[in-house]
Amino acid sequence: MTIAEWHHAAIADRVVEALKKNGFEAIYFPRRDEAVQFILDAVIPGMSVGCGGSATIKELGIPDKAREKGAKILDHGQAGLTPQEKQEVTRKQLVCDLFLSSTNAVTLDGCLVNVDGNGNRVAALSFGPKKVIVAAGINKICSDVDSAFERIRNCASPMNNKRLRLSNPCAAAGVCLDCNAKSRICRIYSVLKKRPLSADFTVVLIGENLGY
Repeated sequence: MTIAEWHHAAIADRVVEALKKNGFEAIYFPRRDEAVQFILDAVIPGMSVGCGGSATIKELGIPDKAREKGAKILDHGQAGLTPQEKQEVTRKQLVCDLFLSSTNAVTLDGCLVNVDGNGNRVAALSFGPKKVIVAAGINKICSDVDSAFERIRNCASPMNNKRLRLSNPCAAAGVCLDCNAKSRICRIYSVLKKRPLSADFTVVLIGENLGY
């Protein structure tokens, strides 16, 4: 084990324990292949699997692998959908069998922090799907909620704007300028301090840098 791997594991173990104290199921995997297999074990042929527009989930190859297992994938980011079709897919995600997403940040004391544009992702993380699995790379860990929002402003949001090819100011500046652009995607701010009541909710931490 390298020093970096030790440090990742030490920090992740602390976050896992904090998440469990907050009511979430939580587990850490040093490598992505182990995490992918864990997530795929929750996929049953014929079930509906919603993907919350997550770069991490796509980077792990989960949608294609889940489809190969016979799941019905609900991905509003797939090519060729009209705006109306995208909206219909996001509505179906709210009542899917399994919702897969990442999180913009996870804190040392076990909170999940997110900023959303339409609200479909934070809504599904809060209520609706029968089961939720959040996968997050080690790069998403922050010391507290304030630093989590700082990470979102100066890392996640600008990079996601660039990924989505939006012309918002942060896509040029590289940091949040708290814009009033019509295409602004930072509109709904969410902090899950505890597991939502009655939710089947698992957080999978991975000892690699994933997503934004």
